[in-house]
Amino acid sequence: MPINANYEYMNAEARYLAAKSDEEKLACLEEMLRTMPKHKSAETLNKNIKTRYKKLKGKLETEKKKKKSSGKKLGIKKAEMQAVIIGLTNTGKSSLLSCLTNAQSEAADYSYTTKTPVLGTLHYGGAKIQLIDMPAIENELCDLGVVNTADTLLIMITAVEQLKQIEPFLSRASKTRIIIFNKIDTLNENEKRKAYANLQSKKYNFLLISCKTKESIEQLKDKIFQSFNKIRVYTKEPGKPADKNEPIILLQNSTVKDAAEKILHGFSLKIKQAKVTGPSSKFPNQKVGSDHVLKDRDIIEFYTK
Repeated sequence: MPINANYEYMNAEARYLAAKSDEEKLACLEEMLRTMPKHKSAETLNKNIKTRYKKLKGKLETEKKKKKSSGKKLGIKKAEMQAVIIGLTNTGKSSLLSCLTNAQSEAADYSYTTKTPVLGTLHYGGAKIQLIDMPAIENELCDLGVVNTADTLLIMITAVEQLKQIEPFLSRASKTRIIIFNKIDTLNENEKRKAYANLQSKKYNFLLISCKTKESIEQLKDKIFQSFNKIRVYTKEPGKPADKNEPIILLQNSTVKDAAEKILHGFSLKIKQAKVTGPSSKFPNQKVGSDHVLKDRDIIEFYTK
């Protein structure tokens, strides 16, 4: 103990010796440096405390970086259509992933259940949509890099006020957003109407759901697919039924030529004619040119030269 140490320093030193976590110890060391005597006889102690402070701070910063990079270690490869589920803790993100996919993300009543990103696949009319359940947005384990590059953000809330808490984390995320108000099974009809009117007045793209009762889950699947502004085009061979398990995924307003090129680069040059059945055709098996604009769920049949 330095000569003539004041009460503030002595109190900080006592708390440092009793501290159980590195964070507490670091705070105590900061207080000790601020309040310790400045005379010459305290120079050695001052140096010693500064060294301890520097080492402890470096250790905590290294641990923090490791936690932030934990999501990246999974090596998430972005799919053609990717939606990321985000929200505050205990809003039902993990339950939503289970409802929409075959993935099982841990869900519990306590906070911060999800520690790393959990991947699943939403199958929608043959289309495969990659879904990622992220740790709670306010948790340092949430990889904002994945959030910022997602095609669609599924923002889970259980109260409209939560959007103000989430928004600061999305300053670099400019893609499509769907607000998902979960746990409506716990609300009465008047509370549901108020939540709906509040979100509608702000012109959000939203849906009220219940992961517990599965209410509006099917509507949500449709809304998620529509958010990508893409269409599914099914192909068929002459005399055989259309293959609806592996559709061609195209941007809206794509043409027959675009579909052929998506199958194989240069394939459009080998097409003699094409027949289309579906929303874009006037009648079944309509013969169309390469510039014919396709629509979602069209069935196309190619004939080569």
